[in-house]
Amino acid sequence: MARLRRGWALVAGALLLTACAGPGGGGGLDAAAPLPTEVPPGTTLVIADQSEAQQVALRASGELGRLPFTAEFANFTGGPAILEAFRAGAADVASVGDTPPIQALVAGADVPIILARRTDPSSTRLAVAPGVGARTLPDLRGKRIAYAEGTAQQVIVLRALEKAGLSTGDVELVRLQLGEFNDAVRTGQVDIAPLNEPRLTRFLTDTGAQGGSVIDPAETAGTSSGLNFLYARREALQDPAKAAALRAYVQHYIRSQQWINEHPQEWIETYYVQNQGISAEDGRRIVDSLGTITFPRLDDTVVRAQQGTIDVIDRAGELPRKVRAGDGFDLRFGDVVAEAVPAAGASFGPEVAVR
Repeated sequence: MARLRRGWALVAGALLLTACAGPGGGGGLDAAAPLPTEVPPGTTLVIADQSEAQQVALRASGELGRLPFTAEFANFTGGPAILEAFRAGAADVASVGDTPPIQALVAGADVPIILARRTDPSSTRLAVAPGVGARTLPDLRGKRIAYAEGTAQQVIVLRALEKAGLSTGDVELVRLQLGEFNDAVRTGQVDIAPLNEPRLTRFLTDTGAQGGSVIDPAETAGTSSGLNFLYARREALQDPAKAAALRAYVQHYIRSQQWINEHPQEWIETYYVQNQGISAEDGRRIVDSLGTITFPRLDDTVVRAQQGTIDVIDRAGELPRKVRAGDGFDLRFGDVVAEAVPAAGASFGPEVAVR
């Protein structure tokens, strides 16, 4: 069963309730206790969605109707809004990139990762504005680079600078919203911008004749982990009913994503064309660029990979305080993932690189 609620209305209501009720009591399921397997009747999970991607995948794959709990979907834009929902008790679980869980750690929020998902790490490229002439990473020196804190694109820029032996002081970071990157590099407001599909192809189509290009992909290899995560509010994990529901959700989520792998054309039509209103051609570019969705084992290797991302941000002087990746994982879900991935016909993929 599923219901849809508007994200910000949900947050506002929960904040009001929190203010009126005061602090809640402790207790509940211990963080070291085995995950419950039985979902009691009447259990509800609020799933924080972005662009309705989880909801559409669950419905199209048939997994929505198989959930052993009531799913309520709240749509948000970006990690910061989702973090506020977690703080307000207005969401239980969300799918995000690799950077929002780091923001949660920095903010002192206890929102552990319960599943890792990976797509092609090379799906984002560094686009070069017409007339700039940059071809290699050392050419970034002195350039104006589009930059959005708290996003995967932020880390791609920082890793690119580090690979080139440059610091943030050697370039001009132009702080923009992700949606502004394409126009900014196309019109020359910035020299460089990390772009993914379909924005990348649109940029090259619009500017190729004038010299628009990308930094050599061989140079930018390894600047992205390709990881994104499901992470959940600790209070939800302390509730035995919700903990059991989250365990089940990981299983059904994996199945829904494997359905995407096996039915790419249906996914393009159902999600990108019908739900998002973009062309089938652009939808195909996105799906092709992301490649096969895989699910790395939730173990120390993924934790160390996430620590590597934290360290890149820290070395650049962009991390407000020291945090440990290990504090942001619930490895009890490792066994759930280990069973669910082969059961769904999915793959763990190649071992995650630790950088």
